[in-house]
Amino acid sequence: MKKRLITGFKPTGDIHIGNYLGVLKSLKDYEKDYETFIFIPDYHALTSVKDADKLAHLTMEVAKTLLAIGLDSKKTIIFKQSDVPEVCELTWIFNCLMQMPALERAHAYKDAVAKNKDVNVGLFDYPVLMASDILIYNSNIVPVGKDQKQHVEIARDIAQKFNNQYGEIFILPQEIIQEEVETITGLDGQKMSKSYNNVIGLFDSEEVTTKKVMSIVTDSLRPEDKKDPKKCNIFALHKHFSKDSLLKIEKKYQEGGMGYKESKEILAENINKELREIREKKKELDKNEKYVKKVLKSGAKKARKVATVKIEEVRKRVGLTN
Repeated sequence: MKKRLITGFKPTGDIHIGNYLGVLKSLKDYEKDYETFIFIPDYHALTSVKDADKLAHLTMEVAKTLLAIGLDSKKTIIFKQSDVPEVCELTWIFNCLMQMPALERAHAYKDAVAKNKDVNVGLFDYPVLMASDILIYNSNIVPVGKDQKQHVEIARDIAQKFNNQYGEIFILPQEIIQEEVETITGLDGQKMSKSYNNVIGLFDSEEVTTKKVMSIVTDSLRPEDKKDPKKCNIFALHKHFSKDSLLKIEKKYQEGGMGYKESKEILAENINKELREIREKKKELDKNEKYVKKVLKSGAKKARKVATVKIEEVRKRVGLTN
């Protein structure tokens, strides 16, 4: 039997090519190798998104994105976190096992405190809700970025605590970290992030994409000058979108003979070429939200079937049922 993989994609903002390269692009491969559950963590999003219409819109955008990249809803279970309320019940039970200092060490909480942000209880308890998302579906594998590895470690700790206290019913999940796409370079050379306003949107038009690529920050070297590919913000993206011609571009950089304008034009063309089909599918889904909602409803039904069995087992173990 295939191992079960779970991952979530939070609806907190416009989706960009950093999300695509870092997470979305790999989901098709997971679909082949694992029994895959992909949820949209709208409960998690409530820690930062306080507008109902905005949250509903962003949630639909994530759902459409997952379908636009080509996931097969018959193979991959796609659903909203809030459509499986059992995760909240499990979170409370886990909360009663957790100690405060363990959550105070969580990276997201410590970072928010360090920046003097207004920390709500949801943000503080975020890792426990995430643990419930992972454990309630008997997940074996959790793909995460390096900065989220701690969340999987906390989920393992909680599973072990429960197993030790009440008997072994939870699988100890393992993380998958894709080191090679860990950091995607933005237009200014920093990590691509909405907060830096340096992103290329996954569903930007080809014209907007080209305009953004042409604005990528470079040094003042002339076309004939030799260039170090490792220090070039354009080349950092070529590694993902220009693989067929990467060695040729690298050689021109090192020998001299390729200006940044030419390099940007090649990159823009390759980005638009790779994303063209995805963008067209997204336009079709924008016109058929009824279908998207049907997929989410079907996915929730399948996910909840697993979750209800697990929560009933948990309730019996902790003494909440006769």
